[in-house]
Amino acid sequence: MSCDAVKLAVAGVQKLHPYQPGKPIEELERELGIENSVKLASNENPLGPSAIALAAARESLQHMTLYPDAMGFRLKQGLSAFYSVDPSQLTLGNGSNDLLELIARVFVNPGDELVFSQYAFIVYPLVAQAVGAKTVEVPALNYGHDLVAMAKALTDQTKLVMLANPNNPTGTAFTRDELIEFMRAVPVNTLVVLDEAYTEYVSDTQIPNGIELLAQFPNLIVTRTFSKAWGLAGLRVGFAVASKEITDLLNRVRQPFNVNIPALAAAEAVLKDTEYLALSVEINQAGLKQLYLGLDRLDVDYIPSFGNFVAIDLKQPAQPIYESLLSEGVIVRPVGIYKLANHLRVSVGTPAENERFLLALAKVLAR
Repeated sequence: MSCDAVKLAVAGVQKLHPYQPGKPIEELERELGIENSVKLASNENPLGPSAIALAAARESLQHMTLYPDAMGFRLKQGLSAFYSVDPSQLTLGNGSNDLLELIARVFVNPGDELVFSQYAFIVYPLVAQAVGAKTVEVPALNYGHDLVAMAKALTDQTKLVMLANPNNPTGTAFTRDELIEFMRAVPVNTLVVLDEAYTEYVSDTQIPNGIELLAQFPNLIVTRTFSKAWGLAGLRVGFAVASKEITDLLNRVRQPFNVNIPALAAAEAVLKDTEYLALSVEINQAGLKQLYLGLDRLDVDYIPSFGNFVAIDLKQPAQPIYESLLSEGVIVRPVGIYKLANHLRVSVGTPAENERFLLALAKVLAR
């Protein structure tokens, strides 16, 4: 007799499909027997770690027999000073994905509505399904969030709205004025999560800094991550900023020790490495220009991006081209799961990595 584990799972989990990360370099090289591959699939920082953060992480390892500070006191003090928020407004997470799930678990009951945009980050519908929420996907406008339509989609059953700015995988962004107009239309008992994982890359002053709007909108929660511009993706550390009341509720459910010792140490240290952050942004802006110029030469359409990646439109099924690029030792990201079957998402790499991708793409398209 066998156990039907699927039927034992809660209804939302029964329907879930696991999140599919980008293919690791090691897996590609093992499968195809090639070397010196380039990974431009997961929006990682191509600079390598901050020397200051790396030294702090190494130093912290002497304490690996101990549990980390469950409250993350020192990191919260650093975040408090850097962002001018009170430590009581901060929740730490094992990456910002951890926080997105935590927020849904704390506030969304089965049957409540969770609203998000078409082409928004795939984790939003995943966490909604996991908690048994009713998912409401609002059609995108020019591949980005249509905040006017999203405001109209809210009902008495809407408990949570998830926004990404800039948005992954399309790279689009909405303005501060558009966000404020949207927030004014949201009932005070409907919570809005503003996912700002890529905000450090944004130079356009019209794009909002969500943390600056928290005092004006008590139902707003802002999530950030150290995985992108700060270069700590492998250590998994993110944070949420919200009202003290919301933060207290999140910390009642948050698992203790959810951020490990080297992650806490490296995140605290990298906040002081402003040169590293500035260089990350500089390299990214130059890389975007390099990719745009190369794609223009190849007559390949793309969505202008506010992040550290570009979604390119091949005007044909992208999966075969993705697979051909793998054979050239270049890993990018197919986004068919977002119903963007003709698109590939390409992370900004070093100048050499970007050129490697463009040459490989030219070769594949010429076949």
